[in-house]
Amino acid sequence: MISETNTKTLGAAPTFTPTDLAALGEGHVAYVKAMRSEDVKRFFPQAPDLSPGLDLFALLSANGTPILLADSRDTAVAGAMANDLHTVSLH
Repeated sequence: MISETNTKTLGAAPTFTPTDLAALGEGHVAYVKAMRSEDVKRFFPQAPDLSPGLDLFALLSANGTPILLADSRDTAVAGAMANDLHTVSLH
């Protein structure tokens, strides 16, 4: 969905708000984000305390909602496939 105010300029490509971009892949696209165990609580507040220094991978929906946390990228991607989501990686 593109904001109405973004489509009024003739001849110009529409611009997207952050909300527009988040909604583009909702229910279809998820992204894999590498993170350290120290950052887990920011995305998964209910997660138990983890040992510091662990490399983990989060699967997040297109709008940033956390879906799952895994100890390998392959496991995070498998979780996306199990939920019929296409994955993209953040760098």
